[in-house]
Amino acid sequence: MNAADEPLVSLVGRDLLSVADLSAAEVSRVYQTATQLKTEFHANRRHARPPLPGRTLAMLFQKPSLRTRVSFEAGMAQLGGHAIYLTHDVVLGARESVRDVARNLERMVDAIVVRTGSHEVALELAAQANVPVINGLTLREHPCQALADIFTIQERFGRLEGLVVAFVGDGNNVYHSLALLGAAFGMEIRLAHPPGYAPNERIVSRARELADASGARLRFGHDPVDAVRGAAVIYTDAWTSMGQEAETEERRDAFAAYRVDDALLDAAGRGVLAMHCLPAHRGGEITSAVMDGPRSLIWEQSENRLHVQKALLVELLGGMPKG
Repeated sequence: MNAADEPLVSLVGRDLLSVADLSAAEVSRVYQTATQLKTEFHANRRHARPPLPGRTLAMLFQKPSLRTRVSFEAGMAQLGGHAIYLTHDVVLGARESVRDVARNLERMVDAIVVRTGSHEVALELAAQANVPVINGLTLREHPCQALADIFTIQERFGRLEGLVVAFVGDGNNVYHSLALLGAAFGMEIRLAHPPGYAPNERIVSRARELADASGARLRFGHDPVDAVRGAAVIYTDAWTSMGQEAETEERRDAFAAYRVDDALLDAAGRGVLAMHCLPAHRGGEITSAVMDGPRSLIWEQSENRLHVQKALLVELLGGMPKG
């Protein structure tokens, strides 16, 4: 079934804990809103009629952030609302139970973004709160990142179906969300990873189900050069994620052959572009020459976190009714 053929269901009041929570048609709806908001914002650096006046977003961040925090906080302000950043003030499950935090916040705010380690914490928060809960990052998934990534690819290439994205590195939370969303849109998502760093099998199984329905493909291997041949996009992420600092040396050795540099881009063929969810370790998983060069989509990708998350907030909070 194509995204255009799927029945549209209102997103108002929904949670976003996984990209698989949204159908391809629903993601396309978010992208249409994002395009509208981005066009208007680029024209005037403001929205003439902010769609979420007086609305409030709580941001429960147990993990540090640049892009997720700024894109949600600035985005909410641009939409006419307000964001409250909560970090050391709230330790989920310690000073107060997740249930108690949820029941307090639902009476005071219109939506919650949670950025934490355990995915189960996000699930419990959503189960207990009667306002939309958005996953701003867990160890299992990073859905807002994937939504911005696929939007960026669609902007640049004008299509998604059949495009090849080669993820080079760790089968981590960013890969999980990218694979799920790419599979829903009929893309070919490849992963080249060192032995022992494969993705979660349950996520892969769900991505295969989505791929079977859309005609997408998933490919796995250990050779980065083989993985990137014919790819439209080469994607990488930090070799060591938050919470894995004790494994830094071990991971540096395991991933040494997985650096994204100009030679790897050349192996992919003409027209390939590089993406990275950031923060990047220049000279580690990616070179500065690639990041700052003409084949980089990284800064557009980063900016689109703002526009796509604004669209998500508008759709979840009902700020722009469809005609």
